[in-house]
Amino acid sequence: MFKFIYRFFDKLEDRIRGSLSHYPIIYAFIGGVGIVLFWRGVWHTADYFMMLSNSANYDQSSINLSDAIWWDGPVSFLIGTGLLLLTGLFVSDFIGNEIIITGLGGEKKLSEKTEKEVKTEARAIADMKNEVREISRKLDSLKRSKE
Repeated sequence: MFKFIYRFFDKLEDRIRGSLSHYPIIYAFIGGVGIVLFWRGVWHTADYFMMLSNSANYDQSSINLSDAIWWDGPVSFLIGTGLLLLTGLFVSDFIGNEIIITGLGGEKKLSEKTEKEVKTEARAIADMKNEVREISRKLDSLKRSKE
């Protein structure tokens, strides 16, 4: 049952991301609204719990929650989380692609690498670029010789 639900939402996310990628401004707008709703929900829920735990000084809260409904924050949180999950932005916004990629490869974070490791890696990348350029030149010369 869990696999079915997981696959369904995974395919739904892929379809939504695929559709929204053709409209980057709308995609960014929906992602921005999702992030704002997510953090608004976190903020309001935390303020509401602070008000409950310290009812004598609730007016010191960042917002006036004396007349607020308790579910305002959690609903914003859930809507924001839903938008971010459906658009595929949840993980990339909060963790970042670079951290995920280095984690999958078992690499260190850039901040944990020594200067020597960074220079060695930069040299290896430069060597790869040179090899790609050389292969490109050879392909160009082969194309010219066939013509």
